[in-house]
Parts: sequence; C-alpha cells; structure tokens
Amino acid sequence: MADILRVSRKELASFFGSPVAYLFIGAFLAACLFVFFWVDAFFARNLADTRPLFDWMPLLLIFLAAALTMRLWSEERRAGTLEVLATLPVATWKLVLGKFLAALALVAVALALTLPLPVTVSILGPLDWGPVLGAYLATLLLAAAYIAIGLFVSARTDNPIVALIGTTLLCVAFYLIGSPALTGLFGHGAAEVLRLFGTGARFESITRGVIDLRDLYYYLSLTAVFLALCIDSLERLRWAADSEHRAGHHRWTLITVLAAANLIAANLWLQQVGTARADLTEGQRYTVSEATRTYLQQLREPLLIRGYFSAETHPLLAPLVPQLRDLLREYEVVGGPNVQVEFVDPATSPELEREAGEQYGIRPVAFQTASKYQAGVVNSYFDVLVKYGDQFETLGFQDLIEVKVQGETDLDVRLRNPEYDLTRTIKKVLYGYQGGGDAFAGIGEPIRFRGFISPAASLSEPLPALREDLEAVLTELAAEANRGGEERFTWDIVDPDQDPALAQEIDERFGFQPLVLGLLDPQPFYFYMVLEQGERAVPVPLPEGLDKASLARAVEAGIKRFAPGVLRTVALYTPDPPAPAMPGMPQAPGPGYTLLKDTLREGFALRETDLASGQVPEDADLLMVVDPSSLDAAQRFAVDQFLMQGGTVMVAAARFDVDLTGREITAAPAQTGLDHWLAAQGVTLEQALVMDPQNTPFPIPVPRRVGGFTVEEIQTLDYPYFPDVRADGLSAATGITANLGQITMNWTSPITLDAETGDAENGDADAGAERTVTRLIESSPDAWTTESPDMQPDFEQYGRLGFPVGDDRGRKLLAVMVEGRFESAFAGERSPLLPAEDAADETGDGADAASGDAAADLAADNPTEPADDETETPVISTVVEHSPPSARLMVIGSDSFLSDTAISLATEATQSRYLKPLEFVQNAVEWSLEDRGLLALRGGGQFSRLLEPVSRQQRIFWEYLNYALAAAGLGLVYWLHRLLRRRRERSLAAMLQADTGRRAPA
Repeated sequence: MADILRVSRKELASFFGSPVAYLFIGAFLAACLFVFFWVDAFFARNLADTRPLFDWMPLLLIFLAAALTMRLWSEERRAGTLEVLATLPVATWKLVLGKFLAALALVAVALALTLPLPVTVSILGPLDWGPVLGAYLATLLLAAAYIAIGLFVSARTDNPIVALIGTTLLCVAFYLIGSPALTGLFGHGAAEVLRLFGTGARFESITRGVIDLRDLYYYLSLTAVFLALCIDSLERLRWAADSEHRAGHHRWTLITVLAAANLIAANLWLQQVGTARADLTEGQRYTVSEATRTYLQQLREPLLIRGYFSAETHPLLAPLVPQLRDLLREYEVVGGPNVQVEFVDPATSPELEREAGEQYGIRPVAFQTASKYQAGVVNSYFDVLVKYGDQFETLGFQDLIEVKVQGETDLDVRLRNPEYDLTRTIKKVLYGYQGGGDAFAGIGEPIRFRGFISPAASLSEPLPALREDLEAVLTELAAEANRGGEERFTWDIVDPDQDPALAQEIDERFGFQPLVLGLLDPQPFYFYMVLEQGERAVPVPLPEGLDKASLARAVEAGIKRFAPGVLRTVALYTPDPPAPAMPGMPQAPGPGYTLLKDTLREGFALRETDLASGQVPEDADLLMVVDPSSLDAAQRFAVDQFLMQGGTVMVAAARFDVDLTGREITAAPAQTGLDHWLAAQGVTLEQALVMDPQNTPFPIPVPRRVGGFTVEEIQTLDYPYFPDVRADGLSAATGITANLGQITMNWTSPITLDAETGDAENGDADAGAERTVTRLIESSPDAWTTESPDMQPDFEQYGRLGFPVGDDRGRKLLAVMVEGRFESAFAGERSPLLPAEDAADETGDGADAASGDAAADLAADNPTEPADDETETPVISTVVEHSPPSARLMVIGSDSFLSDTAISLATEATQSRYLKPLEFVQNAVEWSLEDRGLLALRGGGQFSRLLEPVSRQQRIFWEYLNYALAAAGLGLVYWLHRLLRRRRERSLAAMLQADTGRRAPA
C-alpha cells in the first residue's frame, strides 16, 4: 500500500504542479453551476432537490475523465519514461492503482467543492439528504469507471489525442447502451437487459437514494475489468521482446480474460438478488414500511397484484417498470403466501387482454412517440390490478406517475409515491371485502348494545313495532357474533323512566332527553341507542326510515366503527351548481369539487348528501361540509345533531364569494350558512380575508398603459390572497399536518376562538377538561387581514405586492380542530324537523340566538303542503343538547382551496399536479376516524418538496453566492497545495542539511 500511495502522491503533485488540476476543477465547477442555475433553471423548477446538479453528470464526466486520463500512460510511452517505470522494483498493478487513485482523488476534490449547492438547497427548502448522498456516491463510482476506461485506452496508445478520443467514444458507448435513445428501439424485455449495462441507467437508480448491491457491483466490476485490462496491456509491453516465457504470458492473458468475464457475468447473476439494498430517502420511500406490513398482515385470503406492462411503451415510462417490479416483489416477500405478484404483457396473450378489458376495465392507452425519422402512436399498457376476494381496484399510469413540465418539450416523469398508491389500494379492497362480510370481523373487545327505550305501552305508533324489530335485529346479530362460542356482542334495553339516576347519567353523558312527537301526543318517551366497547361509546341515530332494514343498517354501521378493517364512510355536502341564467342556457360555471370527490372515493366510501332531510346518512362516520352558504334550518340541524351524537364534522367555508368567471377577479361578502352555529361552538369566521407576503404566485391580468391605450397582460405575480403555509405554520402535534410540508390556502377568512375555547387552547384547567384545541394551519407572522372586496393588484400605488399592507400584522389562524364536549345551538328549542305548526307553537322566548328561530327558518325555507293523515309518516326528532367528549369539529377558513379551479391554478403555477389540499383532507378524515395507517406514507410525492418563497433579489443573492464560493473553493485548493508544497520543501531542506552536517569533517 505504501508504494501505491507514493505513486498517487507523485501523480497528484504532478497535477497540481501544473495548470491541469485547476483547469479540470474550474471547468467542472463552471459546468455544474451553469447546468444547475441556467440549463435546468433551479429557481424556476421550484423543487428542493439537487437533481439539476447530477442529471448531466454521466455525460459531463465522460469528457472530464477523458481529458484527465489522456496523458497518464500515453505520455509515459511517448516520452520513453515507461521503460524507466518498468525497471522499478514496483509491480505494474501498483503503478496502475496509484495513478487511478490520484485521478479519483482529483475528482473527489472537485465534487467536494460543489457541496455549497445542496447546502443552499437545504436552506431554501426541505431537502431530502438521502438522494444527495446517493448521488455523490454514484458520481464517485461513475468517475471511477470512466477513469479506469481512460487508463486502459491511454495504455494502448502513445498519442494523448487518440487516448482522449478513444476514451470518449468508449464511455459514450457505455452510456448509450442504457439510454432511452437506444432502449426505445427494443421491446420491454430487451430494453431492461440493455439498461443493466448502461452507466447512465445505473446512475439514475442510485441517485433516487436507493443504494442497491447490484448497482454498486456493476460500477465496481466495470472499474475492475478495465483496470485488469490496463495492467494486462502494460504487462504485454514488458513481454514484447521476450520469447522464452510465452506459455506464462498466455496463462496471464487467459486469467485476465476469465477474470473479466466472471466479473461481467456476476452482474447477470446478481439481478436475482433484489433485497440487498439500503433506502437512504427520508421516510424510506422505496421500502415497504411498517404501515404496509400492518395491512398485509390482515390478509386472510390471497391478494393478487398483477402488473400489465407492454413491451413497447412510451420511453419515459419504460424506466419506471423495473422500479415498480422491485417494489411489488418486496410486497410479495413481506406478504408471504397471501400475496401473489404477476407481470403480464397483454399484447402477447389475447385471453389476458380480453379479461383485463372485460372484467377490470383495463385498456391500452395511446401514447405519442417520436423517432429519428417519424412521429408515431403506440398503444400500450401501464396498469396495476389489486384484487382481494370479490373486490378489486386498478391503478393506471395517471395514478402512478407524476409529471413536471420543465419546458415545451421537456418532461420529468417519475413514480409519484408508489408505496402509498399501492398500499392505499390494498387497504381499500381489504376493507371493502371485510366490510361486506362479517360485521364483527377484526373486532377485539366485545361490543355491548344499550337501548334506552320506554316500554311499548308508552310509545306512539309506529314505535312499538319498531322496538320489536330492534329486538329481532339484536337477537340475529348476537347469534351471528357469538356463533363460535366467543361472546363478542351483548345487548340490553332499559327504561330510563324507571331509573332517575340512569336518566340523569345519559343526559349528562350523551345529552339524551325525553322525546315528544308533538302537541297532539305530548306523552314523553325514550328511544335512544348506544354501542359501547370499553370506555368508548358510539350513539346510534334513529334511521330516517322507520323499518327493520333501516334499523339493521344503522346498528351494523355503528358496529363497523369499532372494526379496524372496515371501509369508512364519509358524508359530503357540497352546494348545488348554480342554475343557468335563463331556461335553455348552459349551466353557469361554478367552483366544482370533482377532484375532491374522486380523491375521497379512492380511500373511503363516499356518500354525497344534501342534508335536506335534516339527518346525516346513518352509515356516515364523518360529515364534511364544503361551502355551506345556502343551508336552511333542517340542514343546520343535521350538522348540529351529528356533532352532538359524538361524530366528527369538518366545515370548509369563507366569508367572501370569489368570482373567477369574468375578465377580472371579483369578490363579495357572504354568509356561510353556519355563522351562528359556529359561533355557538366557540369558533368565528371573520368578515375578512388573510393576506400574506409569503404566498404562491398566481396568473393575474395586469393592465399596462402604452401611449394612450391600456393593454391587459397575464403575468405570474406574487398574490397575497394565496398564503403559502410551510412547516412553521403547520401543527406538528397531529398527523393531519405534521407530514404535509406545505399547503396553499386560497382566499381564506381568519378564524377566531371565543374566550372559553381559547382557554382550552391555552391549557386552562376548567376549559381543558371539556375541550382540546389544535391550531392546524396558521399564516406567516407577517400576514394581515383586509375587508376590501377589491382583488385586483395596483402595483403603481402599492409597489411589489400590489395591495396595501394592514396594521394587524401577525399569525392568522386558517384551520382549527376542537375536540371534546359541545353544546347544541338548538338547545332549549323544539326540533325543526317536527311539523312547522307544532314547532311554532312551542318555541319559547328564551330561544338560543344561535338557532336563528329554527322552526321559523324551516317554515320559510321549506314550505310544505299538509299531508294526508292516513299517509303521513310521523316525524320522530328531538334535540340532543350536548355531545360526548369524543366529538370533533374541524373548521377551515376557505372552501375555494378545495375547488377544481384553485387546484388547477396551483397545478399550472407549479407545472405539476398540486394535490396538497386533497392530501390535507385525506389526513384529516383518517385522523378523525382513528384509521391512521397511511398518514406516514401520504405526502411523499416526488415533486412535493417546494422551495421557500423568496424574492428575486434573494434568488440572485444565492446564485452569485454559489459562484463566489466555487471561486473561493478553487483558491483554497491552490493555497493548501502551496502550503503543503512549502512544508515538504522545508522538510527536504532540513533532511539535506542534517545529512550534510553528518558528512562534514569534525
């Protein structure tokens, strides 16, 4: 090793003793900085990653490595110094390794000087350092392979120019083997084999942040092969005139050839080893997580995961197939015999193609492709089927990939979040299958049904028959649950009238009070139902349909809330689309919530409801109300009572209506429909909008005066009405926002909390015992509010922001979650669902202002004709006056941030699919329903890490700072070399002086 290091030091001294090293490092840094800031436009990309630094590295290193190695052996041969080296008592392989390490050390020094770039990115955004470390390792391995190739070519010629060209051509050949330009000419199978031997394809695999043994060995074997060939070439020069040891020479050549062949062949054998790898990414994005393992452990039937991939597909999709295949095989290993993974090409099997189309709706997609000579269309498959029992879901290429538009023809295509997409789908089919079978599947502790019901003699029609139906349903459920001898379900029905202590207990705990049908039947009675498991209790609402089937559905829906493996149901209210201006005219454009609905359907059972009946669907686990501007009393009552029964209510509303349909953005103050109700719960939406200097750009029509004319131009400018909330404004105390990273809140009204709720937030002992407050989303500390409906910026009057800055600077609450005990806004009132004349007669003077005279509202909002007494179904309704501690209310100060329009605007601004609002809603639903397995996986999309908002002046500062740091780094290398050189010279001078002193005569 000492000989190798001496040779390396001699070569490094030769590099730095001439302009070669400084030219090499300077050219390398200049190319990296130019590509990073200009070619790939780092700030325009707006992503917190270092991909622009390494995307061009496989090509850049070809020319730099060729220039670095062109003289290492060819110059020795041309100058005649190779013969001198051959006579030294140093083995040839030590000379080769010495020169190799010297060249690699020079590359390592150049790479070290690029470290300010990832540090800058980490300052400007949430950089994942795993892919950065992987990229630096991949660059060193790639440089080692190119240097080994350069040493071999240089040893074969005495002309440095020939060595330069030969090294370049050979390295380009290895790069092209796995490039899309070549693999696109072959089928899927042949393309994968070619990618195994391509230096660029392997490089991309490591730069993802996954250190795979197969990729490491590939570069090490390529380096070893060409170093061995280099040693063999130099040894041949020593044998040229020797004819006495030809047999030994042949054995040496044979050994070299066999060693090289085995090194190459081992790459093919190692392809079977897919689990020897380390995932360096944050959250281990490419490794099966504990959440996925939990879902796979719940499998009781075989789960089929089948990938439909065509041999001929779009060249940007082809490299993603091996990544999906490796991940799916890991699912197969983790799931054991219960997971079956298959890969098929439907084009080669008509039966499979017919089955895919007829049974699963999987059909080929036409992709436009372009070759050297013509453009064409290829119909190919890029789909994944997940099937469990009789439930199945499919994932198409649009569900699996994420696209970043970098130019008119430049697209960056990557897998979006493969583990989340697959695990989410597995969860849906698993829960869907379990939910359709045994209602008690997966339930741990026994469940107890408690009915607080008056005797049949005290009940009015049709309740006595309904009580008999309930007893029959409970008897059937108990028989089903306890079939195996294990007691999983018990029930009892008691009469609170006979036990005053029980009546007081259920009043205090659940808000249950005696029911009254109306003035014609004033006899009070009880008819309430509760399911209990341990300390947890879930009220079961009386179904709207007073029949046995509806009753059974309501009880089973309550039972399934205790089961961990049942698909949850979300009831969603969105406003009806606006009516056309005139009959026969097209429907007026509205915000639309199609993306929200599609997203909820991906992971939950979605029930769209208009709440007109005054009740939430009985199987709903959560109620989400978006833009409740036109709610009447019955609808408000449905929201109120769902919360009072211990449910979770999410409200997304704002105090301004924003109109984007005209040439200008206009806004008008508006009521949310739940203003009084929210105020009764301690939450108020202010009649204002939040403006934040930390915001997301927005394409705005800006007038510009040209002479005597005004020209409107569309410019992407900072828009304070779009607060860009980052980690410091997202609550880390809950999984709803902890992993979100960033979210844009469009046209948001600030939220204030009343004194009691604020005390709960601040930890007051009395209030804290009743409620818990979590500030989910807050603006930056520099935000302010405005009551002006003027949405158009005026840059001439107000400068860069285009709007006046308010005096109330500070953090504004944009979303909040309150948990605990709530008081009904209808407390003390008769139910507004009772006949209007009864409710009007019984309304007292002490009505709660929050109810807004519920009966009168209902009469005005829903005028009805009196029904025939013989056909009229009696309305059974009462007011549950307070909720159990399990109730949750989540209020978001914006409804437009969930609209299709806002999401499409954000997608256009980021040039990639912007799904943060939808991820926030999914997180909130899962967190509220205690089904939090996917929270850690969601939000890990490839393009989800955005840069912090910075001004143009700050961007220029960071760019030029990196230029200065690169120059300073080069100067530091020069200074260190000079310092070490002077120390060595002084050391040699001291040694000579000491030697001279010993030889001098006494």
